[in-house]
Amino acid sequence: MGKCDQCIVRQYTSMKALNKDEVIKLANCKTSYTVKKGDIIFSEGDPMNGVFCIKDGVCKLSKLTSSGKDQIVKISKRGELLGQRSMISDESANLSAIALEDMEICFIPKTEILGFFDDNNQFSMNMMKSVCGDLKTSDDHIISMAQKNVKSRLAETLLYLETNFGNNPDGSLHIQLTREELSGMIGTATESCIRLLSEFKKLGYIELDGKKTTIKDHSSLKKMAE
Repeated sequence: MGKCDQCIVRQYTSMKALNKDEVIKLANCKTSYTVKKGDIIFSEGDPMNGVFCIKDGVCKLSKLTSSGKDQIVKISKRGELLGQRSMISDESANLSAIALEDMEICFIPKTEILGFFDDNNQFSMNMMKSVCGDLKTSDDHIISMAQKNVKSRLAETLLYLETNFGNNPDGSLHIQLTREELSGMIGTATESCIRLLSEFKKLGYIELDGKKTTIKDHSSLKKMAE
């Protein structure tokens, strides 16, 4: 899968602060592997013995609610680290990470990460900023769920999926969530989500073709999302 010093993804993460010797140490301790779509990277409650760096692909971070519904908290992509907060706080995983498409990831053991913490202040600062960024995203999501109605949240989520993960060549959203996953993201029943998607289609905001969703009227969705 290539060497750490040649990995462009390293520039997106806390790892960019590592010096040459530390990068060599990183390369010698990491484990690289491929994850297939639908595979579990880690599950809620698992001990976090390190962090996962996404080299390619997209995964969902979700939590199982008391009613057994899969609530998507975040979607993570290339260049992001998984499990850093739980590892630093020495807690088990608060969320499950499941691949939404085939992925390439690297696992870096906790002992090495904590070693970098001790020896490299800039690395520590970068990782703290990353964790704080995740917390801010979580706060924004909570505020959105509390203050916006379901229609606004659906419009916001569809625009978020396009802005952050792009489109397929045919114009449809690259990340194709199931109706259950989408309803979990906006905090409503699956039936309500299906009904709203149909309503958006009738209004000409989106186009639906099986699992594929294509945004047709961005300005109307933006107004609704505000």
